Amino acid sequence: MAITDDLRKTFSDPTPLYFAAGTADLAVQQAKKVPALLEQLAAEAPSRFEAVRNTDPKVVQEKVTAQAKEAQATVQAKVTEVLGNIDTDLKKLGESAQDLALRSVGVAAEYAVKAREAYEKVAEHGEQTVRAWRGEAADELTEIAVAVEPEPAKPAGSAQDAKPAEAKAETRKPAPARKPAPRKPVAKKATPSAE
Repeated sequence: MAITDDLRKTFSDPTPLYFAAGTADLAVQQAKKVPALLEQLAAEAPSRFEAVRNTDPKVVQEKVTAQAKEAQATVQAKVTEVLGNIDTDLKKLGESAQDLALRSVGVAAEYAVKAREAYEKVAEHGEQTVRAWRGEAADELTEIAVAVEPEPAKPAGSAQDAKPAEAKAETRKPAPARKPAPRKPVAKKATPSAE
């Protein structure tokens, strides 16, 4: 029963649908920014191409070589420092490993909380988006209904005839849904043994 309750709860929760709607809405908002970015890139592209064309390859090669030598020296210094500072005390290494593991668990929990908060924010945005969509759809349907079916003019005598029909419609209430009776186990017939 617990599994069915969990499944029922999971499938009746609209949050994932709101998350999907919120994600879609945020994607549309970001997509609206693309044309402006493309225009900006198109405007800046000629000047960037010209700067690349005017750059001397020897100067670039010298800069890259200098940066590579600097990075190599830095890495060698760090490796030498780390190897020189290795603590041979196993107890300290064990404590460090345990501390590192606890920190990583804490960081993972922190990221899980941040992910959950982001999920809830996007789901909330999606819920608001769905409400806006529903409101817009309802307004559109109302406008269409008014345009298609304007209210007919009622004759004077039909107003009295309409009241009893409305009263009958109000008195009818839908029957409550019946729950099926629990099934009883089928009794097994005892078969006489042939002795």
